[in-house]
Amino acid sequence: MSKPVRVRFAPSPTGPLHIGGVRTALFNYLFAKKHGGTFYLRVEDTDQNRFVPGAEEYIVEALNWLGIPFDEGVGKNEKFGPYRQSERKEIYEQYAKQLIEGGWAYYAFDTAEALDEARKAEEAEGKTFIYNHTTRGTLDNSLNLSAEETATRINNGEHYVVRFKVPVGEKLLLHDIIRGEVEFDTNLLDDKVLYKSDGMPTYHLANIVDDHLMETSHVIRGEEWLPSMPLHVLLYRAFQWEAPEFAHLPLILKPIGNGKLSKRDGDKMGFPVFPLEWKNADGTSSMGYREQGFLPEAVINFKSLLVWNPGTEQEMYTLYHLVQIFDLERVHKAGAKFNPEKNTWFNHQYFQRQENDVLAKEFSYTLLEKGINVPVETVSRVVGLVKERASFASQLWDLSHYFFVAPESFDEKAVAKQWKPDTSALLNELATELQNTLDFTSVNTESVVKAWVEQKGIGIGKVMAPLRLSLVGELQGPHLYDIMEIIGKEETLKRIAKATATL
Repeated sequence: MSKPVRVRFAPSPTGPLHIGGVRTALFNYLFAKKHGGTFYLRVEDTDQNRFVPGAEEYIVEALNWLGIPFDEGVGKNEKFGPYRQSERKEIYEQYAKQLIEGGWAYYAFDTAEALDEARKAEEAEGKTFIYNHTTRGTLDNSLNLSAEETATRINNGEHYVVRFKVPVGEKLLLHDIIRGEVEFDTNLLDDKVLYKSDGMPTYHLANIVDDHLMETSHVIRGEEWLPSMPLHVLLYRAFQWEAPEFAHLPLILKPIGNGKLSKRDGDKMGFPVFPLEWKNADGTSSMGYREQGFLPEAVINFKSLLVWNPGTEQEMYTLYHLVQIFDLERVHKAGAKFNPEKNTWFNHQYFQRQENDVLAKEFSYTLLEKGINVPVETVSRVVGLVKERASFASQLWDLSHYFFVAPESFDEKAVAKQWKPDTSALLNELATELQNTLDFTSVNTESVVKAWVEQKGIGIGKVMAPLRLSLVGELQGPHLYDIMEIIGKEETLKRIAKATATL
């Protein structure tokens, strides 16, 4: 590459970070790290009407939780700061004036009412109103005023905007890393607003100026910005700056049907579309991946494979591995449907890789909330026995509660099928055998029970299912003798006694 790689994630702080934004941030991060470059965060808060307090902090926290922190940004290595656009207002005015002086932009004084009338007039003739070469010659702008009149109106405090003057009759053939050659007809483009008299730039001007001043080498963003690409390239031409390379990422689509994945889809189907929980202004909250028990590694792995594929059947990738193999040219042009079940599958894979001691510490908090205080070493053993059936830490209690609390009831269907007239007598006899067993390890109790069953001349199934019912309350759980070892001899005998007395 001709110049150092510098890419940015530039969200607007208008609410929580959508999972599509997470994917954009991830691809920028992977691309930067793959090429030994810089990944920076720029907060594009020029639209103060939509600014939401706490959104910027949320974005930073989300990136850190996901393990893809920015190299430069607000309060961190501010080489090209400030990184909030609202703090760069004084920069943009000079560039707006530069465009006007170069004939690339003009002042427009049209009121909202006047534009609405012009729009209705066009629609009455079956046309679509576009503020461009077809209409600007008849509207209230500096192209139709003398320099003196324009200056007077500005000096009198009249509200205005600066519009870009799109060239007429050009076919722009632009290159996108993902989509290849893309053609645009300038005759179909409108003269976008770049700057307003309140001193605030629009996204288009601020974006281009900042990308240039911050030496952005590649712009990797969502495909919703593809229609803006010709304007942005024309702005680079107008300033006589070298444009960055562009890559527009396909959308993440709804699990069912067409269209972009939305918060409503998540609410309807019960999965989060935000990395962290978000507190809404009305007091409600929106689900977050972190709070739902997803592991950041699983989120990263799953999101990396939405519209990108390394060309193999492999699905499990660490962040380090992703950095090594990531290639923008392997991003698909079409969008990818979000699959909640696959998302959970990834979390299950990473959950199984978690050390038992790590999960035990987290699970211990749940136990303490229930008034259960046992050594973390015991909790770790329990976790190791049941975690293969879990995808989230929140599922551990349902899978292991019988290790900590004796069953209050017994599965009726299992009892009806497994509890015979002589079952209670057999279990009481087995209890006596276990009472005399000094070594209550899993291996030894298993050999004791099997020897007793053989001595009695009965089938092992005649006692195993009732014994499990006595200890667990239902026919589930890991190796029965492991359960007996962990709950101990005294508790094992208590549970057998309760079951035989009850059933």
